[in-house]
Amino acid sequence: MKKFLTVILAAAMCFSMAGCGSTMKSETGTITGNTDEAETDGGSDSAATVEDKKKVQDAGKLVVGITDFEPMDYKDENGNWIGFDADMANEFAKSLGVEAEFVEIEWDNKALELDAGNIDCVWNGMTLTDEVKSAMDCSNAYCNNAQIVIVPSDKADQYQTVDSLKDLNFAVEVGSAGEQQAQENGLNFTSVQNQANALMEVAAGTSDAAIIDSLMAAAMVGEGTSYDKLTYTVGLNSEEYGVGFRKGSDLTAALNEFFKSSYADGSMQKTAEKYGVQAALIAQ
Repeated sequence: MKKFLTVILAAAMCFSMAGCGSTMKSETGTITGNTDEAETDGGSDSAATVEDKKKVQDAGKLVVGITDFEPMDYKDENGNWIGFDADMANEFAKSLGVEAEFVEIEWDNKALELDAGNIDCVWNGMTLTDEVKSAMDCSNAYCNNAQIVIVPSDKADQYQTVDSLKDLNFAVEVGSAGEQQAQENGLNFTSVQNQANALMEVAAGTSDAAIIDSLMAAAMVGEGTSYDKLTYTVGLNSEEYGVGFRKGSDLTAALNEFFKSSYADGSMQKTAEKYGVQAALIAQ
């Protein structure tokens, strides 16, 4: 969280070496690449409206599907879920007159959990990929992000281009944008439960590198963090985060309105500052 600004500006604005070749220095490494922007989805494209809002209000709770993903959703010392996404989910639930209930899910099963009614939304730094947008209704984008490569700091100089990564064994979260980038770039990888586990694999030496979200890297990688012997090098893409609901859900429009009002009154920015993600925030 302490070094969010450098890594976000670097990773969200400069990407794979095949692009324009712009370079930006970070505190612990160099991120290089192009500036292509990801497509976003403004909400529901379904004609039939699903009355999830009433369902949630009748139940008295909004069930939020998450994974352990600092600084978006993670537990404090008392076991309570905190983070930018967690705090915003709590405030959105309050606006509906209910409480938020957080449920850890297998990320690869997020759409299935939604369709089965086990959760009401997926709110966990979810990249707005074409696959995601075809499987669920998505809110307006609220944060910029990128997938970046994590390696041991003492080896960072060897891995500054995509081509230099070809012989490495990567750890990636199953069903994630990081896994997709590994596939698209022809990298060797092992899928693990979540991004936190991917970092553990690199720290333990059981994987050579990992691909994780730049926002997570800002909070957990480098000097003064939990993984001070790791750093980030190559940025692989540019992307945006959104919240997912069931197809046709009326909660999508309700959240978009909540985002607009919370941005207008400054509360969204204040929460972003609390977790060091304000540089990535998208105006609503």
